[in-house]
Amino acid sequence: MTQSATLDKLNAAFTGLAVSEFRSQTRVVAPRESAGAIFPFLKKECGFDLLVDVTCVDYLNFRDAKDRFGLVYLLASTTTNERLTIRVFVNEPDLTVPSVTPLWGGADWFEREVYDMFGIIFDGHPDLRRILMPFEFEAFPLRKDYPLQGRGERHNFPVLTRNRG
Repeated sequence: MTQSATLDKLNAAFTGLAVSEFRSQTRVVAPRESAGAIFPFLKKECGFDLLVDVTCVDYLNFRDAKDRFGLVYLLASTTTNERLTIRVFVNEPDLTVPSVTPLWGGADWFEREVYDMFGIIFDGHPDLRRILMPFEFEAFPLRKDYPLQGRGERHNFPVLTRNRG
């Protein structure tokens, strides 16, 4: 399937998609309401069998941004070598999106990292818990409103020492 055929199928199946291209990379902005349906469609109907990455961008204080967080899903087809970037925007107070872990098992750690650093909730994730920060940590350090020096949390956590012998 070619990139234009994939986009034709997407536009026929879903409304409200915004498609753009930059440096030969196709990007689709999907409404949050269709996030639960668009990913199974891309995998089963369009052949995107590889989830390359899931990450997040905090658009706090960004000019003309309507939503605070933009989830970025990078997909690829190993048979056609197509690549596609899907963006789904979410805003506070409801930061919940459907998990893609049932479709691509590799999303497990990607979604946990986004949860840990940004506080995005992936509904249906099998084990959504902290992966990088201590379990007692209450903030989300990659949010732009989190101070660079932290909030004085370090004294609350045990110091890890290494055996240099």
